[in-house]
Amino acid sequence: MELRVYLIRRIILLFLVLSGVMLLVFWIAFVIPEDPASIWLSGGGSIVTQEQLEAVRRTYHLNEPWYIQYLWYLGRTLRGDLGTSPVRHLPVALEVASYLPQSIELGTFALVLAIVLGIPLGIISATKRNTPLDHASRLWALSVVSLPTFWIGLVFQLVFYYYLGWFADPGGNMSQELLFKYPLQRVTGLNTLDALVTGNWPILTDLLQHMIMPGLILSFLPTARIVRITRSSMLEVMSQDYVRTARACGLPERIVIYRMALKNAMIPTTTTVGLAVGWLLTGSVVVESIFYWPGLGRYAVDVIQNLDFPSLMGYVAVASLMYATANLVVDILYAFLDPRIRQG
Repeated sequence: MELRVYLIRRIILLFLVLSGVMLLVFWIAFVIPEDPASIWLSGGGSIVTQEQLEAVRRTYHLNEPWYIQYLWYLGRTLRGDLGTSPVRHLPVALEVASYLPQSIELGTFALVLAIVLGIPLGIISATKRNTPLDHASRLWALSVVSLPTFWIGLVFQLVFYYYLGWFADPGGNMSQELLFKYPLQRVTGLNTLDALVTGNWPILTDLLQHMIMPGLILSFLPTARIVRITRSSMLEVMSQDYVRTARACGLPERIVIYRMALKNAMIPTTTTVGLAVGWLLTGSVVVESIFYWPGLGRYAVDVIQNLDFPSLMGYVAVASLMYATANLVVDILYAFLDPRIRQG
């Protein structure tokens, strides 16, 4: 019963967060001095009449106060309708669905790298405290957090693609010439998984070659955060009385660290991983722009440049839902890792 009440509270909070984020973005769009209708209609280079402007404003409720526009959009979104792009003249939901699989592939690849590298490095750094390995791990994490992502991406392209030629051309997620020779059969909508399921090994190899460099760069920031949080949590847990007692009783160090200390140290790390999920899937704007990756990040840049508010709000709705869902999953994991949380 306690778990059910806890979940209901978190779901209600999720809805409030989504509504608040969309309200904030709507307010920012409302105070922009540009006239969206004139920008949308002037994209084709033709002369825009006053009647056309008024028609677009009526269609998208641009003549209404911002809070009326917000309520109108919120009600439509709850029905699953994200509207139609006035620039591309396509349903926003269809556009988001076409870009989302590429971001899921890249984000999943980066997340796996972050977890596989971050947690072991954090554990090693904590157990080897104040050793050269610990100092090197902390220095690397601090450097990755401090350096701009776009700078790291450009340096990687210059060194590993231009000079060394280790990776494929950073111009998308696959080679079009190879795709023409080995057509990819669509099964799930995820290119990598489709190539694996259908046994299209040339395309799978090409996809991985294109994914390694942007995925590695995208994983740097969450990896560094996971390392720092895991190290701090492990050091705190390893100083507790029950850990010292276990060591005094002669238990092997491996059991003390991995069966006793690590479980209790995973709660802060779980938070970091959960936040990384939302960021990797929707916040990879810089990496996708640098590597011309056809995901939600590049889509967001395009719609912002065109002041395409319906498409921007569709992106915000999907991004907010991913972040909120990731946080909800983290809260559920919290409740299982520490029963005291769901009793609060």
